[in-house]
This record gives sequence, structure tokens and C-alpha cells, in this order.
Amino acid sequence: MRFNCRPVGLDFIEGAAYRFENVVELEASPEAVFDIFADGESWPRWFDGIKRVVWTSPEPKGVGTTRTVTLTTMTVYEHFLAWERGRRFAFRFEGSSVPLCRAGVEDYRLEGLAGGRTRFHYGVYLEPSIVVRLAGPIARAQFTGMFRRAAEGLKTYVAASR
Repeated sequence: MRFNCRPVGLDFIEGAAYRFENVVELEASPEAVFDIFADGESWPRWFDGIKRVVWTSPEPKGVGTTRTVTLTTMTVYEHFLAWERGRRFAFRFEGSSVPLCRAGVEDYRLEGLAGGRTRFHYGVYLEPSIVVRLAGPIARAQFTGMFRRAAEGLKTYVAASR
């Protein structure tokens, strides 16, 4: 079963009820990091819980591209809002197989640093469903841990790829 999310734009980020933000520094250029994001096969190697990423719209990838992400516990349907190689990769949730949020955006921003390194700003912004709101601090702790592990997983993956 699919639970649809409310379509939102990047402006949703400013007023999102749930905000999860992580920053890590990576030993690769912003372009190299972006290429990891664009490679669906790499995601299960660094994002704990992702089993498969399938791009569901034709090439070239860009704003408007869609994909389906299969996680251990659910499937998420995504629509891209930003696609700027070496700078920004952002999508909204179109729906999911579990009703966790009414709307959501993930925002991956890349900032070039000296020595060909990158500061990765990873943000997840949600309007939680009633189920998640009722779970309160437990749900927040689960999300916080998952997104922190993803940022650290990317850092480890990039370091091992050098």
C-alpha cells in the first residue's frame, strides 16, 4: 500500500516541524561526492538501511527526476527538487509504504574546502504523521540516529574509496 505525501518545495525546509541536520567533512571533491549520490548502486554501501535505489524516470537526471528507494522497513517514492552537480541534491517524498510523514524533504548540500575536500550538510525535514507524533521522543531518537549514521557512513565510504 502507498501512503501519499503532500507535495512541497524547498521552501518547506524553513518551517518543517521535524528537523534533522548533520554536517561532516569528506576527503573528496564536491563533484566526486555528488557522483556518489547520483549512483543508485552506491547508496546501500553507505546508508544503513537502504537495500536498493531504482531511478524511475529517463535520463538525464535532474530536477523532476523520480526514484524509488527500498529500505529495510519500507519503500519511499521521491521527486527531485534540486540537482546541481557539486552543490546540491534535494528531493521531496511523494509517498511511502508506511505512513511516517505527511510531507518531507531531504537536502544534501556540498561546500568545497581547501585540499579538494567537502563539507557535507545533510538535512531531513518532515511534517510527521500522527503515528510519528504520538511516538514523540522515541521516533525523534530513531530518526536522529539513522540520519547521523548515514552521514558518518558516507564519510567512511568516501575514505575507503580513496
